[in-house]
Amino acid sequence: MITRRKLFGLGAGALAGATSLTIAGTSHAAQAFRFHWTAFDAARAAGGPLLVDISASWCSTCQVQKAIVTELVAEPRYSGYKIFVVDYDTQKDVMRQFGARQRSTLIAFNGSTETGRVVGDTRRSSIETLLESAV
Repeated sequence: MITRRKLFGLGAGALAGATSLTIAGTSHAAQAFRFHWTAFDAARAAGGPLLVDISASWCSTCQVQKAIVTELVAEPRYSGYKIFVVDYDTQKDVMRQFGARQRSTLIAFNGSTETGRVVGDTRRSSIETLLESAV
């Protein structure tokens, strides 16, 4: 289950007020944020696993990927992930900066280092391998 809430004061204020989604039902919740450069840069500087999810609400492939990511980050091994959701329809400038050309693109980072990406792949094993690359 995913619930919406607002963050206040997280990451020395860098993520304050950022719209987030908390992956509920786990003791170690992963968090998903609407992409914003300030929050993303603060998370990269803090280190740890990050996932950039370039998706569209109308994209069936994106929805399958989200379901798989939600399942995986519910596992304790991946619960420390911060997920940044880039809206395919409104954030084309962000996509260009990541060198992403299409929706259903997942990019993993460990801190500021990109560790891998998948495009249009809905196989659980591929997405798990991607998440594993950044832990």
